[in-house]
Amino acid sequence: MSSLEKNDGLSSCEIDENLTILRQTYFFSGLPLEALKVFAYLCRREQFKKGDYLFRQGEDDGRAIYLIDGQALLERKNNGDIRTIRRVNAGTFLGGISLLGSARRVFSLIAEEDTLCLILTREKFSKMLEQFQEMTPKLFKALVQAIGTWEEGFLSGRADQCGECMPNLGVSLL
Repeated sequence: MSSLEKNDGLSSCEIDENLTILRQTYFFSGLPLEALKVFAYLCRREQFKKGDYLFRQGEDDGRAIYLIDGQALLERKNNGDIRTIRRVNAGTFLGGISLLGSARRVFSLIAEEDTLCLILTREKFSKMLEQFQEMTPKLFKALVQAIGTWEEGFLSGRADQCGECMPNLGVSLL
């Protein structure tokens, strides 16, 4: 693992917990165990205090985040107005797309209470993919499935309540 950045200070218990989280996350669940173990090692945990930004709208921070504990508010600023989109609870994974390439955040995520997160950076993710290129198709498959599942869920659960947004749907068509 000489070419991968070291993550000093991780206990084997924490790495095992990270591995369990990654195995349950759609983005990583189809990957081989050996690769997941390396990703579990490369992740870091970060504690956010109430009111801290986990990320800000317009940034390209290149991080995927899994909320281990706590909750946060997803917000969007538009023409000076700030609108709360939804509450994000523990057990939520965000930002898989930002690992694959440059992607500015469309929203801000603010800790609503003290929140513990598992974070993987694009830099570490990319280094790992260089060594295990056979994982790339599995990651894209997981992402495509997640987009389709999200859009189907939206259409079946909210389509009748959101006439204005219907013309803007079609993420799965990209």
